[in-house]
Amino acid sequence: MRDQDELNDKAKILPYSFGFSIFNTRMQTRLSRLSRLLKIFFFFFLRSETDQIVSSKLEFLKQSLRKNFPFPMALICHARSTAARHVMRGLSASTVIGRWNSPPIPLSSGGSERRLGSARAGESVSPQYDDCRNQVLDFPGGKVTFIPEMRFLSEFTGERISCYRVTREVAVKMYRDMITLQVMDTIFYEAQRQGRISFYLTSTGEEAINIASAAALSNEDVIFPQYREPGVLLWRGFTLQEFANQCFGNKSDYGKGRQMPIHYGSSKYNYFTISSPIATQLPQAVGAAYSLKMDRKDACAVAYFGDGGTSEGDFHAALNFAAVTESPVIFFCRNNGWAISTPTEEQFRSDGAVIRGQAYGIRSIRVDGNDALAVYSAVHLAREMAICEARPILIEAMTYRVGHHSTSDDSTKYRPADEIDHWRSDRDPISRYRKWIERNGWWCDDVESEFRSSVRKELLQAIQVAERAQKPPLKELFTDVYDVVPSNLREQEQVLYQTVEKYPGDYPSDVPI
Repeated sequence: MRDQDELNDKAKILPYSFGFSIFNTRMQTRLSRLSRLLKIFFFFFLRSETDQIVSSKLEFLKQSLRKNFPFPMALICHARSTAARHVMRGLSASTVIGRWNSPPIPLSSGGSERRLGSARAGESVSPQYDDCRNQVLDFPGGKVTFIPEMRFLSEFTGERISCYRVTREVAVKMYRDMITLQVMDTIFYEAQRQGRISFYLTSTGEEAINIASAAALSNEDVIFPQYREPGVLLWRGFTLQEFANQCFGNKSDYGKGRQMPIHYGSSKYNYFTISSPIATQLPQAVGAAYSLKMDRKDACAVAYFGDGGTSEGDFHAALNFAAVTESPVIFFCRNNGWAISTPTEEQFRSDGAVIRGQAYGIRSIRVDGNDALAVYSAVHLAREMAICEARPILIEAMTYRVGHHSTSDDSTKYRPADEIDHWRSDRDPISRYRKWIERNGWWCDDVESEFRSSVRKELLQAIQVAERAQKPPLKELFTDVYDVVPSNLREQEQVLYQTVEKYPGDYPSDVPI
C-alpha cells in the first residue's frame, strides 16, 4: 500500500516536470509503444491545426489510450497542453514530436529516479522526419517542397510589385503609326495605278507586325527587312517625304534612284536596304549580330521574312549559323499564308516555321500577328533574351496578307474573295487595336478623323514635292561603290554616254546627263 501511494505521489508531479521514473520493464515497454503512437499521431494529424482542433483530437486520443495503457493520465493531459501551446506559438508538429524523441530510459539502479529529457525548439528531429525536405508535391497551384519547420512570411514593407503594361505614350504612338502606314499604302497604291510610280507593295493586314515589333526594339538594333516592313522605318522616324522620295527615285532619294520603289534603306536608322531576292538578308543579319556580340554592344539584329522565305536555303543556313555562333539575332517570320500565289500547305508539311527553330536548337515562339500587344510583348522579351543570353530567337507571327502580293499581282485569281473580305473586316489588326485604346480612354472618333485627314494631306504634299524634284544625274550609276572608281567602270560610263548620244529618244528626258 505504501509503495502504491508513493507511485501516485510521483505521478502528480509529471505535469510540472514532464518526466517520470521507470520501475519495471513492463512499464517501459508500454511507454515505448505509446511514444511511437503519439509521434505518428502528432505528425499526421496535428500539423497546422488550431488550438481547438488539437484539444479535441487529443481528448479523443486520451479516451482511446485509457483502455490500453494503464498508467497515470497526467502524462497525456500534459501532452495535450504542450502540443496546443506549441501549435499556437507557430511551431510545427514535428517540433512537438521532438519532445517524444528521447531514447527509452533504462531501469534505474537502487530505485533512484530520472527525469525524461525535453527537446528544445530548433533541435534536429530524427532522420525519418527530416526526409520530408526532399518531398515535392504537385499542387494545382504549382509544385511545392515540404519542410519540417513552419515558416510565416513577414509583413511586406517594401514597394509594391509593379504591373507590366504598355505605356499610354507608346500605345497611342503605335496606333497613330498603324494608321499612317495604312493611309500611306492606300495613296501610294493609287499613285502606281495612275502611272505616277512604277511599282508598289502594301502591308495591308500586317500593320500590327510592322509597328508593334518596331516599338519593342531599340534604334540601336540593326534591321534586315524584306519588303513588307516599311512600318519599322516609319516608327524610327523616317518621314513621309523620305518615303515619297524613294518611291519616285528623285535626287533626294538615298539610293539615288537605283532601286525599285519600296526598297527603302537608311544608315541613320540602322535599316539595311531591301534586296529583292528572297531570304538573302537572313545570313547577313546573323553576321551583323555576331559582330555586335564581339563588340559587346547592347543591341541585336532583326531579320524579317515571310513564310516563303523559309523554303529558301539561306533560311536554313542562317539558323544553323546563328545557333552555332550564339549570335543575338531575332528571326521574325511573317506567316501570312501566301508566298505570292503559293499557299503554305504547298510549301511545307511541318507545323509552320516555329517548329524549325527547335531543330536547330533555337528558342522559338508563335504569336498572333494581328494582336499588336501580343507582338510587342513577344519581341520585347525576345530582344532581352537575345542580348542578355547571347542566343538567337525565332518568332513566327500568324497573320494574313489582305492585299495583293504587289501591284503586279491579282490575288483573286488564286484565292476566294470572301476569304479576303473576312480578314479585311473581321480580323483587321487596326480595328482590333483601336477598341483597346478606346476602352482606356486614349482615343476617340474625333481624334481619329482629324489625324487621318492630316496624314493624308501631308502625304499628298510629299508626293507633289517628290514628283517635281529632279532625278539623279546619270553619273550616279557609278558612284557609292568604290572609293576610287576602277577602270572597267569608267569604260562602262563612257559607253553609256555614247549610247545616249546615239539614241537620244530612248533615254528619259528628265534625267540629267
